[in-house]
This record gives sequence, structure tokens and C-alpha cells, in this order.
Amino acid sequence: MSDASRHARSAPLRTVDVARASGYSVQQVRDLERLGVIPPAARSGNGYRAYGSVHVRALHAYRGLASAVGPVTARQVLGRLRTQTLAEAASAISALHVQLTHEREEALRAQQALRSLRAEAETPETEYDTDAMTITQLATALDVRPSTLRFWEEEGLVLPERVTSLRARRYGLPAIRAARIVAALRSTGHGIPAVREIVDSLHRFDGQEQTQRVLSERLDDIAARTVALLRAGADLAAVVTAPERPRS
Repeated sequence: MSDASRHARSAPLRTVDVARASGYSVQQVRDLERLGVIPPAARSGNGYRAYGSVHVRALHAYRGLASAVGPVTARQVLGRLRTQTLAEAASAISALHVQLTHEREEALRAQQALRSLRAEAETPETEYDTDAMTITQLATALDVRPSTLRFWEEEGLVLPERVTSLRARRYGLPAIRAARIVAALRSTGHGIPAVREIVDSLHRFDGQEQTQRVLSERLDDIAARTVALLRAGADLAAVVTAPERPRS
């Protein structure tokens, strides 16, 4: 490589250069620097910002990460990645993949619960007792707080059985299935009134078809977000292996 080529590769980038390379506006570049998404730019002798290729890679990483986990989480993650050790940063990125996998598994369980509703009338009641869950067990399975299940109960979305002597909540198979569907619907952004309308319609064929469409769209969205995270992988790797990061 010639000296001229090395100089071209290492020459500082202006804000407008970074904006063109990343697809963001000049103001967005400045805003994302202020928010900690990209490292602070060096300042030249005349006070102008001087960026490098790491800033461009960080902005590309942010774009992909925002598509995968949302802009707020993306800003938080990228801000932390630059100050974490390599092991910590790699673990944080792995956790994002795990979260998407968990969301997909819950949507698939909700689909299975929906299919089970069609055969529910043929299921002997004794089977419900065998597979009952406590509120703590169900909350853990859905990755929600017990207070969330109590709120859904107040709203008439998930109705548990009760152990008469202790008044303790117990959730049989019908309630567990309903809870999985409610959790999946809530994760798609549906408000309580919309969830209630869908849940109330589940025992109609058209209601089940509507829920199936929602869950299928949920799975498609998770797949798209997973691909976005994969595409951001190389840029995230550049961020977490930048020379100035902590090593231990």
C-alpha cells in the first residue's frame, strides 16, 4: 500500500463525511455522538470535529441494532459496549440473540396454546389439575412479574382457579393457554382493550383466525429483527474490538 493510500485511509473525517458514509444527516451524527452512540470525536486545531472509520462503523451498528431491538435499547447497548471489556461486550451482544430466541419461543408456545383451544372441550378436567401452575411458576414461565398476572386477572384476561383453604392462585391448562396468548399479544404492542376483545373472541372460529394472524405477524417481525441483528454483527464486532476499549 502506498503512502498516499495510507494517508487517505487515516485522514480525519468531517461531520459531513461521516453523514454521507452512514446515511444519517449531519445533525443526527451530532445528536448520536451527544447520546453516546458513537465515541466523542477528536477536535482539530481549529476546533472542528475529526472523526474516523470507527465512528462510521458505530453508526452502521446502531442502525442495525435499532432495527433489531429498538432505538432506545440500541443507544443504551452501544453506550455500554464502548466501556465494557471484550468479554462483557460479547456477552451483552449474545444476550440480545438470546432475548430474540426467547420471544420466538413464547410466540410459538402461544400458537400451540391457540391450537389447543380447539381441542379443549375434549380434554378431561382431571388433566387440568395435573398440569396446574402456581402464580410464581407461571410468571417465571412467561418472564413476567406475578403482579402482571394479577393485573391480567383484574382485567378479566386470565382467570386462575383457587385453592379454597389458602386462597392461593392455581392456573390450570385453560388459564395457562390464555396467559401465553395474552403475553404474546401484549408483546406485540396490543393494549388491554384490544387484548380483551381478542381473548373474548377466541372461542369463535374467526377470533382464533384473527389471533393466528397476529401471532404469525409476530413471528415474522422477530425473524426480521433477528436478521437485522445478524447484519449488524460485523459492525458490532468493529465497535467491541476498537483499540481504545478496556481489555480486562
